[in-house]
Order: sequence, then structure tokens, then C-alpha cells
Amino acid sequence: MQTSRTRIRIRESFGDRLFLTVVYILLTAVLLIVLYPLVYIFSSSLSSPAAVSSGRVWLLPIDFSLVGYKAVLNNAQVLTGYGNSLFYVIAGTLISVTLTVILAYPLSRRSFFGRNALMIFIVFTMLFSGGLIPMYLVVKQLGMIDTRWALLIPQAIWVWQVIITRTFFQVNIPDELVEASEMDGCSDLRFLWSIVVPLSKPIIAVLVLMYAVGQWNAYFDALIYLKSQALHPLQLVLRNILILNTATGNMEASEMVKRQQMADLMKYSLIVVASLPVLIIYPFVQRYFVQGMLIGSVKG
Repeated sequence: MQTSRTRIRIRESFGDRLFLTVVYILLTAVLLIVLYPLVYIFSSSLSSPAAVSSGRVWLLPIDFSLVGYKAVLNNAQVLTGYGNSLFYVIAGTLISVTLTVILAYPLSRRSFFGRNALMIFIVFTMLFSGGLIPMYLVVKQLGMIDTRWALLIPQAIWVWQVIITRTFFQVNIPDELVEASEMDGCSDLRFLWSIVVPLSKPIIAVLVLMYAVGQWNAYFDALIYLKSQALHPLQLVLRNILILNTATGNMEASEMVKRQQMADLMKYSLIVVASLPVLIIYPFVQRYFVQGMLIGSVKG
């Protein structure tokens, strides 16, 4: 007996087609609004200093030149800052992800006594803080001023990351699984390392991306806590380079114009150089990032 399958195509009404057309137009407009600054920055970084300063660059590079990248990469401070930032990103992300998982997992278990009270105190720190001066005094009393630890420990845990990680554990790690492991004599640490962590790759990828991007873009803590230039991250180095290149002082007008043109060009080259690692990492964790960010949004 043969059965023929006919595909039934639902005809869209005029209102549906109009709605989809408007949605596509709006999404295209948003795409252009987001994409154009990126294209403009990249094109400006590949143009000549005179073309950038005169405003002739608007879409494609004008008078193709790599002068901006040469000026950036020939600066020893930039290479030192790159190395420091990579260290802060790797070490800081490892510390932050580890502490976040260790804190969020017990908060997700119903058997953990006092978890609601502890969660209230944690959320309270997200709404209220002691301020900059008390924070500086605490870091100073701990002896972390002008050390790498000043950029790794004070901001090691973000409350929002704890909340989404706790929600992930509540949704994806059932109590029955915990009870079964306890019956088999599995300790809490063994269960966390052997079962919870392998099942939590999406949220761990989200945490890695968030903490890594935060560490890479951070400069304010370094500006406050670090005195030695050998410890400065890339963002602070780039800030100092821009300030030095825009300084006027006693110099001839032609020299001032050249320096200003080079400063304008270096701004775009520095943005590309500083953004490159994040652009490289994101495609590898994008799948987990979307999955992890949707945790708790759909139930049933």
C-alpha cells in the first residue's frame, strides 16, 4: 500500500507578509548600524594619516597604509601590555570561573542550609557597594597594591554570573542525580568535578567568555592599583599612548599637525589590535554562549 504525501503549504496573509517585510527591514537597518562602525574603524586603520584626519575615509581605505600598525607594534609598551593582558585574562578567568562554580553549586542545592539567606547577601552586594575609597583601603591593607593580584582578586566574582550559574545547576542537575551519587559513596567534590562540570559546558563557556572579555577590557582597576608600567595591561598602555601622542607642548605647528594625524590614525589601529583576541575567541564559544544565556528562559 503506497501512500502519497502532499506538502500542504499554508498561504500567508497580506498582514503576515507585511509584518515579515517590516521585520526584515528593521533587522537590516540594525545590522548596518552595528556593522558600519566596525568597517569604518578597520578601513581607517588601513588608511594614511592625512586621509584619516581630513575625514576622507567613510567606507573603504584611502591611500592604503600600514603606518598605524607599524607605530603600534613597534612600541615596546604595547607588546608588554599584550603579555600582561593575556596573563590577566588567563589567570583571572581561571580564578573567576572556579570560584563562581564553587559558589553557585551549593546555592543551587535545596539541602544546603541557609542558601536563601546567603543569596540575599550576595545579591545585596550587586545593588550596594562600599565605594571606591573603602575598596582601595581594603586592597592596600591586603598588600596587593602594585601587584598582579590587585587585578585578579578584588573583582574575581560577579554576582550576575553567580545567579545564572546557580539557575543552570538548578535546571540541569536534578536532585535525583545527587541522591544516586550519595548512595554510591561519591563525595561532594568528586560529584562536582566528575559529573557537574562535564554537564555544565554551556554555562562554563558563557562564564569564560564573560570573564575573559571583562578582564581584557578592564583598565580602571589597573589605573588605580598599579604604579609600575611593567604591570600595566594593554588597555592602560593604549590609553597612555593616545595621551602622549595628543600632547602638544612646545613644538612647531607642522610637527603638531603630524603628531595629531598620527594620533588620529593610531586610535583606529589600537582599537583593531585590542579587539582582535576577543573577535578570534568568540566564534569558538558562540554556540555555547547562546545556549547558556537562554538558561531558565524556557521551561516546560
